[in-house]
Amino acid sequence: MKLGAVIRTMGPAAKPDLIGACAVAAEAAGLDEVWVVDHVAIPPDDAEGSGGIYLDPLSTLAWIAARTERIRLGTSILNLPYRPPLPTAKAIATIQELSAGRLQLGVGVGWMRPEFEALGVDRSKRGRISDETLAFLERCFANDEVEANGQRFLFLPRPAKPPIFVGGGSEAALARAVRYGEGWMPMGSDPDTLRPLIARLRELEQQAGRQPLEVVALGGLPLQDRARASDQLAELEALGVTRFAQGGRYDDLAAFEKLAEALGGLRA
Repeated sequence: MKLGAVIRTMGPAAKPDLIGACAVAAEAAGLDEVWVVDHVAIPPDDAEGSGGIYLDPLSTLAWIAARTERIRLGTSILNLPYRPPLPTAKAIATIQELSAGRLQLGVGVGWMRPEFEALGVDRSKRGRISDETLAFLERCFANDEVEANGQRFLFLPRPAKPPIFVGGGSEAALARAVRYGEGWMPMGSDPDTLRPLIARLRELEQQAGRQPLEVVALGGLPLQDRARASDQLAELEALGVTRFAQGGRYDDLAAFEKLAEALGGLRA
């Protein structure tokens, strides 16, 4: 199982020096990947904890890529309806090219109504928009020449397509993962909660004739109790979880280093 940590890109922790140092610390602790989240327009009455401060995830991963050498870089998740497909595809390809292929995309349809309103995007169409964007990304990374809005253009550079992990716990999200993704990215680390969802994912895979997808769980292990955390991780792996991303609050580099070292220590 691959292990990673979420680097906070919101609130007081969203500082360039701290973000860069945390990424370096994660790499030094032997973690496989780091992840960043996505919000673009937090309303004032929903800003507790973050103060409304959120960094753009793709720009942040480009920043992290320049400060690391090995660790993989992920979005958990990138809300597809928030962004136009072609500039998004170009940003993704750019990070993938400059990071030597370390990018991986957790993607979703978004949920916060005020963000859709601020963006002028019809929330009721978020599933359709996401499917169209995923299909467009597939075309871009499969061909040097692509067509959009009736215009042919060159999609270059064209590095390897990053793996796509579709987030969400609904039937539609599971179906979207099977249709477009290399994996499914659920929220949560409780094996009992994930078990029936993973079973349903396997059913959909068989119906579509696909091999088992990766399962990338985003949650929280009790790292203060190494034995319990190790047992929980082993149970998740037995269910089919192939990657685990540890979330959690931290106030400074020392706290993140402690988290990363404890998580990395579960391999021993």
